[in-house]
Amino acid sequence: MASGQLSRAEALARPGCRHASHVMLYCDTDALLFGIHRIRHVVLMQMRFDGLLGFPGGFVDPSDESLEAGLSRELSEELGVALPILEEDHLDACYCPTSSSSSSSRLITHFYAKKMEEEQIREVERAAVTTATDHGQEVLGMVRVPLYTTEGGGGLAAFLSHSFVGGARSQLAASLLRLQLVAPEELSAAAGRARQIRAAPPL
Repeated sequence: MASGQLSRAEALARPGCRHASHVMLYCDTDALLFGIHRIRHVVLMQMRFDGLLGFPGGFVDPSDESLEAGLSRELSEELGVALPILEEDHLDACYCPTSSSSSSSRLITHFYAKKMEEEQIREVERAAVTTATDHGQEVLGMVRVPLYTTEGGGGLAAFLSHSFVGGARSQLAASLLRLQLVAPEELSAAAGRARQIRAAPPL
């Protein structure tokens, strides 16, 4: 396990910490963009109220409910559909950097990945704009991560150049590799191009 990362059990055993759970929903697809670019996988993120990209989820109090039950509750509010999240969907947990050193303010973030069928993903996207109580407030909309590169250099690199909340960019990159949704060399090239885009002076 990487430095700073915890197992689910280790994280729950740490006293005086707050917990937040988020999930990456994804599926395989045979779809093509413009009949040219293989999309390969649909990976969902969300545009938050503050304009930052992140994953659906939120704070969970393990003394009141399990991490998974709390995450399912958050998904129902943010996506408008009840999705069962299981312990086996848990990928990792880690301390989130905070401005305070007191143990009572330490936050542990739990990250999950749930593979679904393509029609289930479409249903999530539909529900997110029709029945989700948080749509237009906490959540401004669902976003698909482009896992391809166009001739003009658009796609994953441009997506990674946007602003993400907390460790969401790192969670996305690590999960794409761990689940073999993107080849390491593809991700490395996209990440490098994204840094160039962010460093470019504004027009």
